[in-house]
Amino acid sequence: MTEAHPVASYFLKRALKKGAKLIVVDPRNQPLATRADLFAQIKVGSDIAFLNGLMNVLITEDLYDKKFVEENCEDFEALKSKVLEYSPEKAAEISGVPIELIKEIAHTLASIKPAMACYTLGITEHTCGKNNVMSVANLQMLLGNMGLESAGVNPLRGQNNVQGACDMAALPNVYPGYQAVTSKESKEKFAKAWGNPNLSEKVGLTIPDMMAGLVTKKVRGFYIFGENLANSEPNIAHVEKELASAEFLVCNEIFPTETTRFAHVVFPSTAWGEDDGTFTNSERRVNRVRKIKEAPGMAKPDWWIFKEIAKRMGYDWESNSAQEIWDNEVSVLAPAYGGIKYSRIEKDGLQWPCPTVDHPGTKFLHKEGKFSRGKGLFKAIDWTPPAEVADNEYPLMLSTGRRLFHYHTRTQTSRVGLDQILSEETADISFADAEHLGIENGEYVMVSSRRGSVKVKARVTEQIPPGLVWMAFHFREGNANWLTNNVFDPETKTAEYKACAVKIEKVK
Repeated sequence: MTEAHPVASYFLKRALKKGAKLIVVDPRNQPLATRADLFAQIKVGSDIAFLNGLMNVLITEDLYDKKFVEENCEDFEALKSKVLEYSPEKAAEISGVPIELIKEIAHTLASIKPAMACYTLGITEHTCGKNNVMSVANLQMLLGNMGLESAGVNPLRGQNNVQGACDMAALPNVYPGYQAVTSKESKEKFAKAWGNPNLSEKVGLTIPDMMAGLVTKKVRGFYIFGENLANSEPNIAHVEKELASAEFLVCNEIFPTETTRFAHVVFPSTAWGEDDGTFTNSERRVNRVRKIKEAPGMAKPDWWIFKEIAKRMGYDWESNSAQEIWDNEVSVLAPAYGGIKYSRIEKDGLQWPCPTVDHPGTKFLHKEGKFSRGKGLFKAIDWTPPAEVADNEYPLMLSTGRRLFHYHTRTQTSRVGLDQILSEETADISFADAEHLGIENGEYVMVSSRRGSVKVKARVTEQIPPGLVWMAFHFREGNANWLTNNVFDPETKTAEYKACAVKIEKVK
């Protein structure tokens, strides 16, 4: 959190000063681990085995919240049967976390309520990412840590306004407000509002499927706005082949990027401070964003560009500002935002669901154990290893993340002087592996996977355990995504950025 979510981590550190306890589970001995009451240095990709081990202790020692489970949850027996297969001994063997520490963490969690579970992309960016998330939910339901303030499952999203993008249906399976595209009722409502009776009831394509479709010509036109896929997707060499295959590629961007090199048309877009709008944060709070400067040159807001393209296609959309889009379309068509109007979010915003204009917003979800589906559903989940594990040819595991001083692919941070603080990528390795390989701190090494190789400086650090290499994707040269494995969770299609096999060699 201190590197990927420094603002959120400030609130966490403030809570620690007020007496909160902190348990950190991470492959790296990262900065928050030094502040933690308990630190479990887990092996990459072993989350489910570790979580099942915790739940095994909670159930076998009768430490879970029986009342909450009995009144508010379903399929407990299926969960119990599965986690009983994961004794602390088995969980320790898979995860690398000592047996006694697994038991101590379980006892600590059972003794404190409310407890909040926060995770970053280390949980989701696996071939078992969906199962990882469901396992965290299993644990929190078992502990009765749902429907309470400062509790629950709290994903810290990968970018600003990811929550808002998902809310507005930047997903293949829902309309705005998470209304299923497979629902006849939803289809009819949006067909009427949009004047298009031919809306599909089929779930659309995910990004990996779209990009694969560029090669097969199943996808003939590709429109990207605000994303630098040529640096941020796994296995860059493969990604570039996909982008180069596009018949027609359009980008909305604020700066030239590695991805705009492949575009047939680039629309200059406004940055966040050059137009009015909203952001929605991880607590579902819809906040105002206000224009503070005029956009340079020909740059226009994304919504304006989309509207002008629609006009060329024969559609004259009525809304002519971000406020009109929200007040007259979003809040009208999505019940969760029915009571959120610009006039009500001038100060601190509102948290959805907020169905009516006199509703105060929803501070926390699932109050008194009332889930949106009725009862919380336990899922019996088995641990599965990463798609690629270390072997004789590639004896180390690579995991990826972010550095504090840069943001994503440096489209913005490379232009504001932060390169003077961090000017290149490193491969972070343990003292034990550095000694074994004869590598000195700061000397150049070649890190290779089955997909590519990069030349970077070695950073020998106590943060990294033996057998692990850790890198980020901010720089074009030395980008971890030349190495990462383009395999995906079968349902969410999230890539396994957090685990692939590599080797390191000295550069002679």
